[in-house]
Amino acid sequence: MTARTADRTRYDRATAHLDAPVAVVDLEAFDANADDLVRRAGGKPIRVASKSVRCRALLERVLARPGFAGIMSFTLAESLWLARAGFDDVLLAYPSADRSAYAELAADPELAAAVTVMVDDSAQLELIDAARAGGTEEIRVCLELDTSLRLLGGRVRVGALRSPLRSPGRLAELARSVERRPGFRLVGLMAYEGHVAGVGDSVAGRPLRSRAVRLMQAAARRELAARRAEVVRAVRAVAPGLEFVNGGGTGSVQHTAAEAAVTEIAAGSGLYVPRLFDNYTSFTGRPAALFAQPVVRRPGVGVVTVLGGGYPASGAAGADRLPVPYLPEGLRYDPQEGPGEVQTPLLGAPADDLLIGDKVWFRHAKAGELCERFDELRLIEGDRITATVPTYRGEGRTFL
Repeated sequence: MTARTADRTRYDRATAHLDAPVAVVDLEAFDANADDLVRRAGGKPIRVASKSVRCRALLERVLARPGFAGIMSFTLAESLWLARAGFDDVLLAYPSADRSAYAELAADPELAAAVTVMVDDSAQLELIDAARAGGTEEIRVCLELDTSLRLLGGRVRVGALRSPLRSPGRLAELARSVERRPGFRLVGLMAYEGHVAGVGDSVAGRPLRSRAVRLMQAAARRELAARRAEVVRAVRAVAPGLEFVNGGGTGSVQHTAAEAAVTEIAAGSGLYVPRLFDNYTSFTGRPAALFAQPVVRRPGVGVVTVLGGGYPASGAAGADRLPVPYLPEGLRYDPQEGPGEVQTPLLGAPADDLLIGDKVWFRHAKAGELCERFDELRLIEGDRITATVPTYRGEGRTFL
């Protein structure tokens, strides 16, 4: 029996009394992945990316473990909700234009102490001031550095279109604007190298592409490490009380942690290990989050059809954004249909052993987006469900 077959037996046994669709998190795998992130971080604290978890109970679980500290949130409304729930260190990863949420933040001393907002443009400071609605609390601010790799004199750009702030001078200039502006305090810097942390460098069947990605990432790490150190020096000259410098992501934890200028690492997807994180040479995780769909038809030999399952992930459309049939091993999509909104045909020899009502287990392409499809996560230990916890959706929270 392979390890995957053994996992299927455990998951089927644990959920035998439940009808699919159902979503589970294998706590043994979740905890092992957390330990691996801590090992790779080499003593630097890991700030948990909430968008990759989207479940308060699991955020609490991982933050109770040594080596983890703080949350990186994805909307301001989510940040306030988490702060009110008792999370006392929440860094908003993206600039916001949520005026009503800024008014709440500026009016509440406990929220203002717990939440740090992201800024990369002085116009964002003006928006916050205009949204205060009389609130006078000091707003904690983090500046974001553009991490993209520029080649051929800037004509080629590799990396996400995020912050416009690239040079030490530009960062220092905005830092001075924050420091001079009443009602704001600069406390942090963030730089997310998504082209390193979020792009697999060992894609099966594509050796040339994989080598090209590895060469690009090696060059990007060298360039960014030098530039990030310069930026940190320039900003600390303006704001000596800077509390943190955040960097990294699941795919680059050990590389980013090695930079002296970085004080903490951001990671989240590495807890669930969705399918997009199978293609890395830097680490190997254990799939912890899965969902099951029920077999509802047997159209012919070597074919079964499950209910629903068409849960694509965000990003540029492509086959890599689709969930993958995982258990039993050997199933694949019908190329004419793929995973559908209401039904998904699956091909392969294992289909002939599946009966109406049996479960087929899938892995989502990305981490937390699975939780937008399910109200609850069943937490599995061994071959038992030991808890059922709500996702953000299950708590009535859909922030984006």
